[in-house]
Amino acid sequence: MSSNALNYCLKCCGLVKRDLIACDAACGRVCHAHCSGLSQQQLLIIQILPNIVWRCDSCLKQAQNNQQLSEKLEQCLKQHEKRLQILEQSLARRAKLNESCKEPVLCPFLPHTIGRKAVIITSAFAILTLVLIVILATTTNLFGKTLNKNQDNIGGGLVLRFVPRAAWLAQPPQKQLPDLALPVPMVILLPTNSENCSTQAQCVFRVRFLQTFDIESQQRDDISFNFLIGGDGNVYVGRGWDVVGAHMHGYNTRSLSLAYIGSFRHQRPSSKQLSVTHLLLERGVELGKISSNYKLVGASTLEPTITEYNAELLYQSFANWTHWTTAA
Repeated sequence: MSSNALNYCLKCCGLVKRDLIACDAACGRVCHAHCSGLSQQQLLIIQILPNIVWRCDSCLKQAQNNQQLSEKLEQCLKQHEKRLQILEQSLARRAKLNESCKEPVLCPFLPHTIGRKAVIITSAFAILTLVLIVILATTTNLFGKTLNKNQDNIGGGLVLRFVPRAAWLAQPPQKQLPDLALPVPMVILLPTNSENCSTQAQCVFRVRFLQTFDIESQQRDDISFNFLIGGDGNVYVGRGWDVVGAHMHGYNTRSLSLAYIGSFRHQRPSSKQLSVTHLLLERGVELGKISSNYKLVGASTLEPTITEYNAELLYQSFANWTHWTTAA
């Protein structure tokens, strides 16, 4: 639909200028968000998660009709298969009878014999069965399904996999952010103090809300952290390698921040999070973003009086790492 075309709400028939929601099906019709019958939370989830969509009543009814047609076709197919099985059994018995009488089952020179009619009927049933299978497969989208594009746990901590900003629906920074002097001598670990996550869908939801909180509530220009480590073993790109973070006053211009999604007051980070941290730090050194003799330090070591940095089970998991330090 052209961007210059007028959109009318399919519910109230009023002109839709803003706050619209579009049907994800082929019709592409739109309506006011408040006319859709969805709650504010449901509308927010549709905006954030790309795999959750809204469909109008007509498209939902069409989908139900397609499902009913599919079920009817399936029943018809089963009936034809049963008839074909009975016919095959009858042909088998006739073949035994013909063999005992030493007569050929089929004679190509006798087109009107019972045997030839049986072959024609069998062929007709076979063709009909194939046609029904194709129709059923098309209706239920058996052959039209795309490969599962769910990206959950592809990294899994075994390989270094970045989830870019576009993939977690990041909004642009509020202004141009300053560049970070590289390589940095320090990497700071800290918790996000949010609920943890174990799948990419959950982690995307957490990261996107963290950015909204930092911008709207904390009046920051972007999400605070350079990278976020999800419980799914993926690395979510925040400000990235080259931009100054907003994770800790006094240390932002000389450190990178790795924020672990969760609070870690009652549970340790997952093995996936620890494994991918190794890979991320190695990559940072290889790229010249992190100094080879960098210090790995917990946020509570640098600012022990700030309670939001308390995550002892997180910091204890790194106590035996080569670059770990407890000196402020």
